[in-house]
Amino acid sequence: MAYVDLNPIRAKMAKTPEESDHTSVKQRLTYAKEGKQPKQLLRFAGIPRQIMPKGLPFELKSYLELVELTGRCIREDKRGYI
Repeated sequence: MAYVDLNPIRAKMAKTPEESDHTSVKQRLTYAKEGKQPKQLLRFAGIPRQIMPKGLPFELKSYLELVELTGRCIREDKRGYI
C-alpha cells in the first residue's frame, strides 16, 4: 500500500501524500480530518496482536508514519521524495 501511495511523489507528480491525487492515502487523510472512514476502503482495525474485527491489522496513525518515513528516503533511482 505505501509503495502505491508514494508513486506520485517518487514520480515528482506531488510533493506530499496530501497532494497525491488518486491515492488511498490522500483519501484517508481527507476523511480523517472529518473523523470519517472512506466506505470504499478497508478500515484500519488496530494493533495486530489483539483480536480484531475485519480490517487492516494496524492503526491509521502507524500507516501514515510508515508512508512519511518511507517517503523521506532518498533514492538515486527515483526522482522524488517527501
